[in-house]
Amino acid sequence: MVGAWLLLWGALALSCRGEVAFLRHADDSTGRCTYSFTVPSPVESGCPDAGGVPELRAELAALTARLSRLESRERGAGGEAGRGIPQPQYAAPAPRLEPGCGELLRANSRLEEEKGRLERENEELGRRLESSAQEIARLRAARCPPGGEGPGRDPLPAPGEGCGELVWVGDPVVFGRAESIAGKYGVWMKDPEPLPPFTRETTWRVDAVGTEVRQLLQYQAPEQLAQGYPTKVHILPRPLESTGAVVYRGGFFFQPRRSRTVARYDLRGETLTAQREIPGAGYHGQYPYSWGGYTDIDLAVDETGLWVIYSTEKARGAIVLSKLDPETLEIRQSWETNIRKRGVANAFVICGTLYTVSSYSSPNATINFAYDTATGTSRALSVPFENRFRYLSMLDYNPAEQQLYAWDSSNMVTYPIRLSRD
Repeated sequence: MVGAWLLLWGALALSCRGEVAFLRHADDSTGRCTYSFTVPSPVESGCPDAGGVPELRAELAALTARLSRLESRERGAGGEAGRGIPQPQYAAPAPRLEPGCGELLRANSRLEEEKGRLERENEELGRRLESSAQEIARLRAARCPPGGEGPGRDPLPAPGEGCGELVWVGDPVVFGRAESIAGKYGVWMKDPEPLPPFTRETTWRVDAVGTEVRQLLQYQAPEQLAQGYPTKVHILPRPLESTGAVVYRGGFFFQPRRSRTVARYDLRGETLTAQREIPGAGYHGQYPYSWGGYTDIDLAVDETGLWVIYSTEKARGAIVLSKLDPETLEIRQSWETNIRKRGVANAFVICGTLYTVSSYSSPNATINFAYDTATGTSRALSVPFENRFRYLSMLDYNPAEQQLYAWDSSNMVTYPIRLSRD
């Protein structure tokens, strides 16, 4: 049987050359089993004495001899079994392999292409999975921060905790610049107590030049703001006036144009959820800061909550400071100071104390007054404050970061601060 298989292999080898091989198997006159091939010549009509292809004939002769030896060994091992049994003679043409080989090659090529496509899809799914995992981690961090008291919110210091008198303001750090004239004056901020899906890195900006200012720009991080690519643009239901807006607990608080009203725009629902008039408050240029800009009503946030800074006819232009309910905008308590609103460039609140800036354009300005709501008294200060770009149009305090945010002649900047520890 081994010899038969080897002969079949020889026939298949010849068939790959496009030839049809015939195999014969029979006993000779001495009783020995012999095998023979018949291969028609592809070019010659007969068998000349020259022998055709010498190499092929020599190879077949050697193969025949070897097969004969193997057959003899096989018969010796098998005893007399098989002797005398007539062996069938057959001449089966070996199958042509060329068409089958071509089809196999084409199928292999298709499988390779499919494999490549699946590998590319797998890589894309891997990237999507990694991106989804990062987004889930971000959302989990926003919803359940370490030590947080509520979803998406880290606790701020309790009133009085970590507070002290402002004793130092550092050099301004520039985060970005508004290139168009609409951004000469503006406001930018972060929410110190954000609600999901927003985080403390979500940054907000409004370019305040114009009569129909409605665009609130949202950035996933300050770096996007610096590059000028907002994540989303909110269109406010009412145009705002001035640069006194703030973001706090998932709401954007602003003064609608030509009104003494304060409004809350819900950043998740994208609707106005509260509006309330500030009784007697001046508006549209009655009691602005010294730089102008219709800054009659200025909102602020500190460790204790939401504030509004304004003046009234009754106060004769002096600053009135009121604490607001961030949901209903009702006034909880008010304080009338002896600080003239037109006499200062801007104001902010830290730990229940109102601070004012002496000049919006002088490079060597100061934090010049402080009014403490706990005692109802004011005092003069002289804390150096640099107006690097000579036109300060907005200044607010971020209690989560304990630094000041400012808009200085188209530049969005921050100031590090230091408080005294009592």
